[in-house]
Amino acid sequence: MGHSAAVWDSRMALEKTKDWNGIDQIVLRNPQGASAKAIFKPPKAMRGGIPICFPQFGNCGSLEQHGFARNKIWVVEDDPPPLPANDSHGKSFVDLLLKPSEEDLKFWPHSFEFRLRVSLGMDGNLTLTSRIRNVNGKPFSFSFAYHSYLSVSDISSPNCVAVLDHERKRTYVLRKEGLPDVAMADLGDDEYKQMLCVDGAAIEKPITLKPGEEWTGRLEIAVVPSSFCSEDL
Repeated sequence: MGHSAAVWDSRMALEKTKDWNGIDQIVLRNPQGASAKAIFKPPKAMRGGIPICFPQFGNCGSLEQHGFARNKIWVVEDDPPPLPANDSHGKSFVDLLLKPSEEDLKFWPHSFEFRLRVSLGMDGNLTLTSRIRNVNGKPFSFSFAYHSYLSVSDISSPNCVAVLDHERKRTYVLRKEGLPDVAMADLGDDEYKQMLCVDGAAIEKPITLKPGEEWTGRLEIAVVPSSFCSEDL
């Protein structure tokens, strides 16, 4: 656990294994450190982690809620197109690839390549970088979101979450405004008290890609001192 960024080998930090349902999974480890009723059986979406909503967010379209990407099996891409050099420096990371199946093309007839890099930094920061390329013969449009489930100590406390919007140069401070009253079969009776859902999304207007074009989206989750969420904000 005493590795420094200069000697940290990202290949040693990645382990390919299987979960208790026999589904392939990737485990990322970092020198910084290592849902009771979640359903892990397709086609049910899992409540937890960071589901990828593509090519549709919510019910705003003809597809299933939040699109099909979050319910698909991705493959590990050993030699992806390069990202900026500092994107992987001192980080544990894995590159994933999703392409449409024949069944997907029946419901959403657009060919694409969706590359996702998941990086875990030495400081504990988690970064997701999505690259969606149109390999279709015609333009297509989509909406997108990282549907993040965050574990918190207690949502009824005065703690808050600050969201930085670099494009608009704004900081949004999210505070708890009330407790949910909707029952969810895959969430324990009291588990909502330790769960906060914050979406990094591109949903205000559809993203349109011409043939050969690529869109990139990036989410970084970092833990900051609670004093950042002072009443002065």
